[in-house]
Amino acid sequence: MCLPSVIDKTRHRIDFDGHVWEVDVFHGANDGLVLAEVELDDESVKPVLPPWLGKEVSDDARYFNANLAVTPFKAF
Repeated sequence: MCLPSVIDKTRHRIDFDGHVWEVDVFHGANDGLVLAEVELDDESVKPVLPPWLGKEVSDDARYFNANLAVTPFKAF
């Protein structure tokens, strides 16, 4: 089954202070949205946050890809 629309984004991998950050730059209906995440092997690891990082949205369901496909971020 396909979602109502396709998520169009470009993923960049950026090394910063020993961690690889995945930065997604969205296009199309979500144009202008940029999200960054880092995968950690252990929850106790506290990576140095890059100075270009914005607010934390990990727990905000509006930013999940499945939700962005239905309701683009410009709508909220």
